[in-house]
Amino acid sequence: MNAAEYSRRTFLRGVGVTMALPWLESRNVWGTEAPAAPPASAPPVRVGVLFAGNGFHGKEWWAKGSGKDMQLGQVLAPLADFREKLTFIRGLYNEEALKGNIHSSQTGNLLSGAPLASGGEIRSGTSFDQLLAQKHAGATKVPSLVLGCEQPNPAVHKNYSMLYSSHISWSSPTSPTPLELFPALAFDRLFKDESAKGDKSVLDSVLADAQDFRREVSASDRRKLDEYLDSVREVEQRIARAGDRGELQGWKPTLEKPNVPRPADGIPQDITEHMKLMCDILVLGFQTDATRVSTLKLNNDHSSLRFPQLGVDYMIHHLLSHTDTPDWLKVNQLFTGQLAYIARKLAAIQEGDRTALDNTMLLMCSSMLSGGTHDATQLPVILLGGGGGKLKGGRVLDYLKSPNRKMCSLFLSLLDKAGLHVDAFGDSKEPLAEV
Repeated sequence: MNAAEYSRRTFLRGVGVTMALPWLESRNVWGTEAPAAPPASAPPVRVGVLFAGNGFHGKEWWAKGSGKDMQLGQVLAPLADFREKLTFIRGLYNEEALKGNIHSSQTGNLLSGAPLASGGEIRSGTSFDQLLAQKHAGATKVPSLVLGCEQPNPAVHKNYSMLYSSHISWSSPTSPTPLELFPALAFDRLFKDESAKGDKSVLDSVLADAQDFRREVSASDRRKLDEYLDSVREVEQRIARAGDRGELQGWKPTLEKPNVPRPADGIPQDITEHMKLMCDILVLGFQTDATRVSTLKLNNDHSSLRFPQLGVDYMIHHLLSHTDTPDWLKVNQLFTGQLAYIARKLAAIQEGDRTALDNTMLLMCSSMLSGGTHDATQLPVILLGGGGGKLKGGRVLDYLKSPNRKMCSLFLSLLDKAGLHVDAFGDSKEPLAEV
């Protein structure tokens, strides 16, 4: 393959594999079709949403001050290194979430603000991430990467389907976007032409093409390419090790070794490793521009996860959320630690004058402020990243007494910064000017 054969989007190819490449300074791979003397390619703005069900510790979810001097409650302690890129937002809520029951009615419309159908019927609203996915359809291999770490619950709770509490991303009012729970299949979706496990690794399949491409780029891009391929290999190896542990997850095993044959593809037994792998896959999706939109549901609302690796194995997540104990704080920090992990990896990826974190907007939220009170009159919301220079961090924004404190107003702001301009979304026609 010579330089003339590279198109606007540069890929490495192998048998059954297509691997998009990261931003490279010597290749205009992400811009529009190039004129005779193309300007430098500008990396796109990405949007990632992390969801943690059942709220947070009622006394330790807070922030005050600004910039590097911002003070954080203990729940947010894992994010201390990113205070200058963090926006803490207080007081936003969804009016429809105050109707119906707890859990399901507080989660199924979190990213849409839509009214929910009761009686076991499924009807919500298209979520803002899926509006962006529709915008990027055809521009990226995966319009949106929808990941999860806990199986959906098909039961009914207080006259509302628990599918509402199991999904935050909705492709249409009647269709929750399917979750990918298996790291191996999520990885394959980014890189393989068909999302199925193969005998040969993704990286091995494209090595010959990578070697040819390597000769065509600058020395600094060769280093970046090598680092990227190393990160893909590391994720592949961890997925393979995860498969060795079978599908046990979320409780303390009673056997050191499985007493049944292991599945070919597995979910890590350790929920921390499961979350971390999904975070790695989200970063790879953004780094390669295989996707620009991703949601990661770390657990369900009304979650049944357990955390033996934290020494917290006596109570499931949902019940633990009713207690503002040190153990609940440990679990909260595990969840916010995933956001910090993603931010740290994105901050290490240089894309011209900015980092991948500078070109990303990460939103972390929950269905309620505190699990003990099930309070959805204000929601826990933080933003992290630069949004391609459009999002300013190091701030605390308080909308509790504002006439416009709708979550959908925040989504209007994020949609606009991501390049999708709409007059209204959900129950809002007015973006948050301060965001």
